[in-house]
Amino acid sequence: MDMANALVGRFLGAALAAGLLLTLTGCQGGDGGSRAAGEGGPMVIAPGKPGGPARTLSPEQAAKERPDDSPNAADHAYVRRMVEHHRQALAMSALAPGRASAEGVKRLAERIAAAQGPEIGAMEKWLSRYPAPGAGGEAHDHAAMPGMATEQQLAELTAAKGADFDRLFLGLMTAHHEGALKMAGEALAQGNNVAVEEMATEVVATQSAEIHRMRAMG
Repeated sequence: MDMANALVGRFLGAALAAGLLLTLTGCQGGDGGSRAAGEGGPMVIAPGKPGGPARTLSPEQAAKERPDDSPNAADHAYVRRMVEHHRQALAMSALAPGRASAEGVKRLAERIAAAQGPEIGAMEKWLSRYPAPGAGGEAHDHAAMPGMATEQQLAELTAAKGADFDRLFLGLMTAHHEGALKMAGEALAQGNNVAVEEMATEVVATQSAEIHRMRAMG
């Protein structure tokens, strides 16, 4: 897909969805010449391409031109897998208050939990709205998700305390975040749904910043 056309399509779709298009009364011009497209009914002003003029469309025309952002397989896979990915991050973060020695590690774990808990809720709500056909039989692939800690690594983290916990936590969580960035990048490249794009973009922004912070702490 041509990137410029894709961005224009997403801009038009966002404008339509947000209600930023202006509805006219259709009373322009007494001779009805400016009403021709809508036969005197309400008209819609749609933004043109960057630098181009706006267009006047009938509501029917505007609906037809709105980009289709129906979720595709990449959207469903990303959201379903990222829920499990986030859950492991919450489980790891929950260990920090009683085991970490560095206050910076404890605060980082709190921030991760505060961000990813609500994100799980948003993704689960999305999944309830857009149930994937035939979903439910893919739990076996969770261990293969990028950045996921193994059972042995989680056991080592659970047993560690003090500086050892801090070191393990920062290493595992950095890898975990890097895996999330990879998954988000795939969703942004292959997905079609605007809501998923927004969720993936938020993951990239938040977890990129946290990776930099963890590397500085390590």
